[in-house]
Amino acid sequence: MEIIWYFFNLIEIVLFVYIGFAAVYIFIFSFASLFRYKTIVTGPESFRKFAVLIPGYKEDEVIMEVAEKALEQDYPKEMFEVVIIADSFKEETIIELKKLPLRLIEVSFEKSTKSKALNAAMEIIGDGYDVALILDADNIMATDFISKINLAFDRNYHTVQGHRVAKNLNTNLAVLDAVSEEINNSIFRKGHRVLGLSSALIGSGMAFDYAFFKTTMKSIKAVGGFDKELELTLLRDKHRIEYVPDAIVLDEKVQKSEVFANQRKRWLSAQFIYFRRFAYSGFKALIKSGNIDFADKVYQMIQPPRILLLGVLSIIVFVMALINGFAQFWMWTHLIFNFAAWFIIWALTVLAFCFAIPKSLYNRKTAKALVSLPGGFLLMLLSLFKLKGANKKFIHTSHGLSDESKTDK
Repeated sequence: MEIIWYFFNLIEIVLFVYIGFAAVYIFIFSFASLFRYKTIVTGPESFRKFAVLIPGYKEDEVIMEVAEKALEQDYPKEMFEVVIIADSFKEETIIELKKLPLRLIEVSFEKSTKSKALNAAMEIIGDGYDVALILDADNIMATDFISKINLAFDRNYHTVQGHRVAKNLNTNLAVLDAVSEEINNSIFRKGHRVLGLSSALIGSGMAFDYAFFKTTMKSIKAVGGFDKELELTLLRDKHRIEYVPDAIVLDEKVQKSEVFANQRKRWLSAQFIYFRRFAYSGFKALIKSGNIDFADKVYQMIQPPRILLLGVLSIIVFVMALINGFAQFWMWTHLIFNFAAWFIIWALTVLAFCFAIPKSLYNRKTAKALVSLPGGFLLMLLSLFKLKGANKKFIHTSHGLSDESKTDK
């Protein structure tokens, strides 16, 4: 009997250390995000030539609006070029795109990936650009987006992440997705920069020194999560990543549970793969050269997703409360769980979420969407058991707002 108690206590200690560290980690950076991230902003020293690269796979439903809006920047027209990278688009969409003052590149691959599309496009368009700005095919930039990103390059950054926010809040799942993204913005972008570490990349709304990006991308072969591989490569080589909170790009949030599940499955698979690939080099870089940025990013690859962290902690605290109640009634002297310790890290996680969610999302719509939170937790939990092969094939996230979202502005 004592061996069984010892075994359960050992499991609890390991679980507590893993989950407890994750809770403290997000609390620290979430709290830091409450402070203003100050950047020195002056007039532009120069207007850099931007290549706005927009890869899309079968994105006929959204690409026209994205292309038209991308052309409406308040940046000098001759200093940016919109490049649509069309993979498997319909012929009628191609015809309409050719009517716009942009560059259209048609690509086709046996196995399509974002990294392949970007590499192919840069080989075609050449080297006459200073900055590569990457968007998803559903992203819409604020009209001053390029101008604000350009100012960040004046501050001698070569990799810059903009602030991606929700385009639509038309379903409960879309609201939860929007909240999740803003939590990540606060913790992994703004909070990190406030404390002097690099911002996380997010896959779109990001910009790079063009020559550097073109050279670096040649070594990126990721099927899914190319931004994670790119980010780890940059931080390993000690390149700092800037974040510009007021450079806004709108991103379509998922509306269907199957799309949510596929998207999270792809992300989780990528994280596990890159943790295995970079774990040793991350630890080595921390010990030998004090590369905290790189080690921090490697840790993020094995950190539990926020919704899983909150869900698991809530279940543990609830179960422990029951066990403690029975223990007092039966006067048990040995308990598997330490309720107070678990409750503290649950409380830290809840506070981290509260700090990280912007005031604009504290509203009735978000409160209503919380009803769907257990469903989101279940989808994430189930995704953990479906990761095999997820990063070996391209999982397309379809876009296109529903009729409801088109009227819900």
